[in-house]
Amino acid sequence: MHASFAEGKRYNSYVGHFRRLYGERLQKVVIDAGFTCPNRDGSAGRGGCTYCDNAAFHPSYSTPGIPIRRQIDEGITFHRTRYRNASSYLAYFQSFSNTYAHLSELRRLYLEALSHPAVAGVVIGTRPDCVDAEKLDWLADLKEGRAAAGWSRVVGGRELNAPIVIVEYGIESCRDETLRRINRGHDFACAAAAVRETASRGIEVGAHFILGLPGESREMMLEECAEINALPLKTVKFHQLQIVKGTAMEREYARCPEDFERFTLDGYLDFFVDMLERLRPDLCIERFAGEVPPRFVNETPWGLVRNAELLRMLDERLEARDSWQGKSVVRINAPLSK
Repeated sequence: MHASFAEGKRYNSYVGHFRRLYGERLQKVVIDAGFTCPNRDGSAGRGGCTYCDNAAFHPSYSTPGIPIRRQIDEGITFHRTRYRNASSYLAYFQSFSNTYAHLSELRRLYLEALSHPAVAGVVIGTRPDCVDAEKLDWLADLKEGRAAAGWSRVVGGRELNAPIVIVEYGIESCRDETLRRINRGHDFACAAAAVRETASRGIEVGAHFILGLPGESREMMLEECAEINALPLKTVKFHQLQIVKGTAMEREYARCPEDFERFTLDGYLDFFVDMLERLRPDLCIERFAGEVPPRFVNETPWGLVRNAELLRMLDERLEARDSWQGKSVVRINAPLSK
């Protein structure tokens, strides 16, 4: 087994990544800063991505219109019941596209979050078509301490003189045909360019992918691991497609369910182990499955299985198969057929 994974895991966990770097868990606190999306206001498209209802993916304490500091306070209170040992937090700008504004507004929002005494950094969720050189240059200055003079925090007994800065891009799929079908409004080349431009400035980059989008077979999804491995990513999130009520994807699924790869829980665990084997071992796995509140979906085929239980089941499946992240990594230079 690969010997470098933290906490006895058979994969490179996000929690272990922060514990190695800072000596403690860093917990994300979700912020809704009231952003929208170019795929909704007409800049890139209208109607949004076909799978999207943003309310299904963020917690109840995160409410637009409430001051950021209050959202952080309420988020810390919420998380202290589950993660009692967490003392430092990352302000997670999650809802919609959190770089989709003028830089002056972004500066105000990010610095407001960083003014909270328990916040050690920001995580910025956005689309790859919502960044430019000016924004990325400023984020690089923020990461180096030049854009937040005098800022400091103590994390894990270590003094930080500049905040942690992470940018997470919603990529969803490496296939242009799929991105067009879900009305994403950008292609994979746009996503790859944004990731490379961000990483070239020394900013930690994460990406999000959905497994089970229409038209993608299990074999096609596994092929995408080569594209993911080729990007200068530090973290990745995956979740199984969950068909949310009222979305365009719900209507598409009703018309052509045969176009969707639907996973049982047992089948998904084995499939994700297959993915882990193909992912390079230095990638941090932040999430491998998602939870949507039952009121947002018509069915819960896995039952009400919480994330902690899913992680335990993944550990057991890796052990049973004597498998680990990167076991079967093969670098493929040829791009996917798109």
